Amino acid sequence: MILSVSRRTDVPNYYSDWFLRRIREGFLYVSNPVNPHQISRIHLSPELVDCIVFWTKNPVGIINRLEELQSYQYYFQYTITGYGRDIEPNLPDKKACLIPAFQRLSGMLGMDRVIWRYDPILLNERYTWEYHINAFSQIARSLKGYTEHVVISFLDLYAKTKKNTRGMNIKVMNQGEMTSLAGRLAAIAAENHMTVQACCEDLALKGTGLFQGSCIDKRLIEKLLGCRVKVSKDPNQRVECGCAASIDVGAYDTCLNGCRYCYANFNSDRVKANAGLYDVNSPLLCKNLGPEDKVTERKAISLKEEQLSLF
Repeated sequence: MILSVSRRTDVPNYYSDWFLRRIREGFLYVSNPVNPHQISRIHLSPELVDCIVFWTKNPVGIINRLEELQSYQYYFQYTITGYGRDIEPNLPDKKACLIPAFQRLSGMLGMDRVIWRYDPILLNERYTWEYHINAFSQIARSLKGYTEHVVISFLDLYAKTKKNTRGMNIKVMNQGEMTSLAGRLAAIAAENHMTVQACCEDLALKGTGLFQGSCIDKRLIEKLLGCRVKVSKDPNQRVECGCAASIDVGAYDTCLNGCRYCYANFNSDRVKANAGLYDVNSPLLCKNLGPEDKVTERKAISLKEEQLSLF
């Protein structure tokens, strides 16, 4: 199986102690987002976990403990944008902390296992087309030689996102504007020896220098494992998404980054309340089992095919 850690919250930043304790103990619980009383017990043995995909905006909480994952294959989706504290209020300084952390992580793991994300892209009076080109250029130059790929996406205004971005005067871009901006970013990435991957975007890619990729990437996982994996497209993601099926072990309304564009947090009060329940010893993230909860063993198997391949 493939673990997603996590689309729902920044586990490496805030909950790495919990996750690594779960690794040591060999299992964790995860709540069904639709029915929180439905709990799955997931085994975490290296024989079952084929790859872990970490999603983070700040890996400092886990970077010194990666030796605890030496029995596992994993890679990082690492978001660094050009936004300020008005959009990403709880992240440390990019130049002083986040970019050096990216460089260090890449030096430890290899540039193919640390993927830069510049997403989501939104436009308003402050964050203009020109702003993004300048910010992207600066970050790309800093990460040259530290990553092979950059993922971009444009802001989707879900119900939660609309609520959290109220008052930001976001400009809705049409298809042509998104394709044109994406093409400019792709050219800048190419100058810095990176390719640009579009995440869940129905863009006219021909001639832009972009390619449609997958964040939970079957091809990369096969490369890391040195063998084929038998995995289908994730049915729980959008139609445009090419990600392989995975099990997400995070929890909504627990991320303390506070990013205003986030679709995984409903409101800050709920996040604070849930984060207050964090117990590093609990099998559940930011929750303890209650009398109405029902724990069910989730069956999982390795996705590796028996026939080994060389890549």
